[in-house]
Amino acid sequence: MKTLRIALAQINSTVGDLQGNARKIAGFAAQARAAGAQLMVTPELALCGYPPEDLLMRPDFYRACARTLHEQAASIEGIAVIVGHPEAHQGDFFNAASLLKDGGVVATYRKNRLPNYEVFDEQRYFSPGHEPCVIEMNGVRCGINICADVWEPGAADAARSAGAELLLALNASPYHLNKQATRYEVLRERIRDTAMPVIYINLVGGQDELVFDGASFCLDKAGRLTHQLPQFAEALEVVEYADGGLRPGEVAPPRSVEADIYDALMLGVRDYLGKNGFPGAIIGLSGGIDSALTLAIAVDALGADKVRAVMMPSPYTAQISLDDAREMARTLGVRYDEFPIEPAMKTFAAMLEREFAASGEKSAADTTEENLQARIRGMILMALSNKYGSIVLTTGNKSEMAVGYATLYGDMAGGFAVIKDIYKTMVWRLSRYRNTQSPAIPERIITRPPSAELKPDQTDQDTLPPYEVLDAIIEAYMERDLSPREIVALGYAEADVRRTVGMLKRSEYKRRQAPIGIRVTRRGFGKDWRYPITSRYADEW
Repeated sequence: MKTLRIALAQINSTVGDLQGNARKIAGFAAQARAAGAQLMVTPELALCGYPPEDLLMRPDFYRACARTLHEQAASIEGIAVIVGHPEAHQGDFFNAASLLKDGGVVATYRKNRLPNYEVFDEQRYFSPGHEPCVIEMNGVRCGINICADVWEPGAADAARSAGAELLLALNASPYHLNKQATRYEVLRERIRDTAMPVIYINLVGGQDELVFDGASFCLDKAGRLTHQLPQFAEALEVVEYADGGLRPGEVAPPRSVEADIYDALMLGVRDYLGKNGFPGAIIGLSGGIDSALTLAIAVDALGADKVRAVMMPSPYTAQISLDDAREMARTLGVRYDEFPIEPAMKTFAAMLEREFAASGEKSAADTTEENLQARIRGMILMALSNKYGSIVLTTGNKSEMAVGYATLYGDMAGGFAVIKDIYKTMVWRLSRYRNTQSPAIPERIITRPPSAELKPDQTDQDTLPPYEVLDAIIEAYMERDLSPREIVALGYAEADVRRTVGMLKRSEYKRRQAPIGIRVTRRGFGKDWRYPITSRYADEW
């Protein structure tokens, strides 16, 4: 009877940290060997982290990866390991995976399908491989595929034709809503094509705006789930292939959408600050729901001792906003400071009074004075960041980023945008979810009508459609590429569609200057949104 014990090493690699990643792989290999595994599989490009982007333009990067790979091969004993890595070979560059065994590199597979959509740019860096790679361990013939290879027919079929009976799929598949269901569906298609069971091992961790959720899994030759690793955490699982199939094992329970998104945001914050060496985070707390959710995520990700909340009230700040901000800071145990901005507002008003008065029609207060408040707050936050080294986490959501309901150099000032890809309607859902875990966000913050509090009696709906309407229009236009005419046909008022799409298009110049933020939807305002700022294209009506 042919039996093979295979360890799935769901690891969190750091881009460019070749030695650190190699040590992590070696540590997991030691655990896998102790657990009785004969083969361990790591995610796509585990040695260098994913995506390395234009590091892949550097010949010295490939040389360093090659040195580290061979050092790793020489250091691992008692177990074979498949490691994902970039490879320079005969003048071409490949996204590769190599089998390390008996002190050397004994086989290498080169990725066939190079994705060039959504957040992927692999055709910019790599050449496609064309040959299957089948390795034999304990009499079991395993075919190797890498990520996009399994998303369409061809590569898995080639492995099967070359004699594979089990498919090992190495992945760096970033998270977005409902991604796991799509992965199951795609892998089941490959199983129907090849009649091979699949081991799917995925990267975990945050890398700039991307979050990799892990959630590695195994499917038997009937497409049934036999193993499911946890999401958003490193894990090691040993699975057994015997008698031509995978023996059932642990399956992590299903989770809510809110739990997935919240954990993705926590992981994105933790890794962005941790991997870049920031000692902590500063958040401008307003008493509103966006900054409240951002604060809760930061505290859960980093710990209260690494987070500072700063309240900067103006004459328009409601007392209940101050009360709620203070209550939340006490509940979460973070440092909390107040810097009233009225003195700075008066200084700027005095400095600009003569200029604005001389212009006649420009003398009346308008959005200029409102934006000055936001910019004063931005300056205070950035001054604290400069002085103490902590990064400012901005608090704008996707709905605001879409329509420009944010101030350049004001509330957009900061280093990392935690909820940049979270619609306002989801902000409310996540806030309620967080409060089911433990007290965090005062109920009044969740139930109050949202307001920027930049003038008396202001609410967001003074200038925006209701958020459930706004978010639906943005999602249809941005994520599904529907024309305004098609969105109106869905039942939305033409006036709301014209207003929303117009604001979205006019705000592109702002978004280009916004900090990066965590992507959790199929299309975020980042790597996969590349619209021109200067454009006269007229949408279809």
